[in-house]
Amino acid sequence: MLNVTIDEIQSDPLKYLRLVEEEETVVIILSEQAIAEIRPIGSSKQLRPFGLCAGEFTVPDDFDAPLREDMLNAFEGK
Repeated sequence: MLNVTIDEIQSDPLKYLRLVEEEETVVIILSEQAIAEIRPIGSSKQLRPFGLCAGEFTVPDDFDAPLREDMLNAFEGK
């Protein structure tokens, strides 16, 4: 984790973004207090396996059937 002031990050923002690309977390400091954190986004390259929850639940046959009138009214605030 790297602490930088607002002046430092304004002088060369690309420098700090490159550090974030290299998996570094940058904390922005104002008046000796941390005000923001710039960190890498977790990798989403690994996909979840197909069928991860297979057999754990079943979709009822009437899943996409129209709602009853009273339930529909409740959703619409009537």
